[in-house]
Amino acid sequence: MAARAETEDHPVTLDDIKAAAARIEGAVVRTPTMLSRTLSESTGATVYIKFENLQFTAAYKERGALNKLLLMDEEKRSRGVIAASAGNHAQAVAYHGARLGVPVTIVMPKPTPTIKVMQTEGHGATIVLHGELFDEAYAHALKLAEEQKLTFVHPFDDPQIIAGQGTVALEMLEDAPEIDTLVVPIGGGGLISGVGIAAKALKPDVELVGVQAQLYPSMYCKVSGCDLPTAGDTIAEGIAVKAPGTLTAGIVKSLVDEILLVPERDIETAVSLLLQIEKTVAEGAGAAGLAALLTHKERFKGRTVGLILTGGNIDTRLLATVLLRDLARSGRMARLRIQLQDRPGALFSVVKLFEQHQINIVEIYHQRVFTSLPAKDAFIDIECEARDAEHLDRLVAGLREAGFTLHPVEIH
Repeated sequence: MAARAETEDHPVTLDDIKAAAARIEGAVVRTPTMLSRTLSESTGATVYIKFENLQFTAAYKERGALNKLLLMDEEKRSRGVIAASAGNHAQAVAYHGARLGVPVTIVMPKPTPTIKVMQTEGHGATIVLHGELFDEAYAHALKLAEEQKLTFVHPFDDPQIIAGQGTVALEMLEDAPEIDTLVVPIGGGGLISGVGIAAKALKPDVELVGVQAQLYPSMYCKVSGCDLPTAGDTIAEGIAVKAPGTLTAGIVKSLVDEILLVPERDIETAVSLLLQIEKTVAEGAGAAGLAALLTHKERFKGRTVGLILTGGNIDTRLLATVLLRDLARSGRMARLRIQLQDRPGALFSVVKLFEQHQINIVEIYHQRVFTSLPAKDAFIDIECEARDAEHLDRLVAGLREAGFTLHPVEIH
């Protein structure tokens, strides 16, 4: 998909984005853009990261939300605003609305995690729980906006939101002008639209690459005309959008050079790498750019890449699960299913080999009843920690040499 920036008129200009930057200056964090030496070495690209997870609400969404609120007249502000969101947009509107004295109502789907409801409510917003899905909450928000004469703040399909999000690119290219490729997560398309308009105006030869979760390729399908399933449980819920914006789709089609799809496994790995290497927390959507470099390594080899770590709002339990799964995939944690005779000393003979190989046992599950093995046999599942995959392989070889039948329980 080749960009055609020079032939298109867009509803947002570079001047709009520069004006937005001046408008929001001092009220949002000018987050750092930093070179990651380790990620550069491992991916073959020169990798710069824009840490938007350092915003007060831990996501870039503050930029567009604040720009929108500041451009409203006093009458609209006094009546209040409404938004539909279960995530970062909700917190951004609520936080800056409270700062500016603007009454804020947020409509969230009923299944929204309690922690997100509480965080948004903590910024002073009135929360309305409605519907099981986002689409239902969105429709109800529009209905309430009309009934109560509130201004609806769209999460992405709004020129003023797009202009605010575009300020990310102004900062990145000022801090790292050598960037020749920008890799941007796409949900509804507000961020990549603003970033694309600013970047292509400042540096016409910059390459603009969008990233979507493989389970939610809505913008990819919208601009390419393909028909792929758009559903499933993704950890990148911030970009899990079933229907991208009409306004943003037009901008993306004209400016974005390519949209890449990334699988869940690589998004999980990217979250883990950012924590291990950069010592920073990224939500799934925030790590999507790095996931693209992992999935399509040859595509970016030799390029100077700018990644936007869009947000860091991830449930702590989910983060723990992602980290443990990554340890398992790398061979540093494993579950081994071992068949043995059900007699005194059998378990000890297994555990002794773990001690000899200096591999730590985390949990042991002993099963005699729910198995198809003979009544005199049993199996045990042992969860263990190793230094690396080679360390674990030596233990497995030792168990087999000792006559044990075993099967690693793998994740994919």
